[in-house]
Amino acid sequence: MSETLTLLPQKDNYNYREVYLSVIVPIFNEVESLPVLIETIADVLIKNKLSYEIICVDDGSQDGSAELLQQLAKSRNDLVAIIFRRNYGQTPAMAAGFEYAQGQIFITLDGDLQNDPADIPELVAKLEEGYDLVSGWRKHRQDDRLTRLLPSKIANWIIGRVTGVKLHDYGCSLKAYRREVILDMNLYGELHRFLPALAYIEGAKITEIPVRHHARRYGHSKYGLGRTFRVVMDLLTIFFLKKFLTRPMHIFGLGGLILLIAGLLMGTYLTFLKLILGLSIGNRPLLILAVLLILTGIQLLISGLLAELIMRTYHESQKRPIYRVRQIVKSSSATDI
Repeated sequence: MSETLTLLPQKDNYNYREVYLSVIVPIFNEVESLPVLIETIADVLIKNKLSYEIICVDDGSQDGSAELLQQLAKSRNDLVAIIFRRNYGQTPAMAAGFEYAQGQIFITLDGDLQNDPADIPELVAKLEEGYDLVSGWRKHRQDDRLTRLLPSKIANWIIGRVTGVKLHDYGCSLKAYRREVILDMNLYGELHRFLPALAYIEGAKITEIPVRHHARRYGHSKYGLGRTFRVVMDLLTIFFLKKFLTRPMHIFGLGGLILLIAGLLMGTYLTFLKLILGLSIGNRPLLILAVLLILTGIQLLISGLLAELIMRTYHESQKRPIYRVRQIVKSSSATDI
């Protein structure tokens, strides 16, 4: 294990060099695909005269991928191998690649050869038109229609409606990012699939282009319907971040206020029945509902206040701005940020 960990020095001691593209590839049990994938990426980028590095992040593979990456990294000067101690998931793997990448543009793609590295120059060219993020669209996707394509179409529609970022294919790993966009984001959970939405929250300019998609050559897919629950939970997180990141009291406070008012109105009505009309209210379900609504409303209001304090601590402790500036224009000149 000690030999594995020496393949990547600590970030503070990392010897950075100038490269234009950082190609980041999360790897999990792809030992058969690795040699072909790395050679193909290198051939494409050399042919297009792009300075580059390839960062492969092994996410706890058990099929020999980590060992193969060690060998390749020692024999190639364009490859950086990051070896995890265990399986953490695709989002941490991508986050590690982003952290150690040196390029001005980041490219991500899967390690199973279904994404085509030949599309990388087109993504870069589109990015240079002024976009901050270019997402691949697997227009002619080579996957099972029932278990992969149909759930994916439904998920893409729902994600687009919730986030406001209309893309045909959120699940495509082949994407190009400007470095500054990625450095503004922190990844947790399964949020890698929502990177366009997170970038949109930060004010990024986003587009997509059709890319090629190939049938899997080796092994089997790591994706399944079991991820649905995690995707839904992360989607709720993205919705909250998009709408209420800097004003959480607006959602908690509104809900709490509505419930509190409803509970107080019911309590007032029951008080009128008891004190004015002399009716018994002890056996009325409405009494329990009124108490429940009042208590829930108070709890939501308190949650909103706590969320406001946490939000302010989050932004102020990191000196994180609540806005992003694209350009500063004055005296007939524009400065890009």
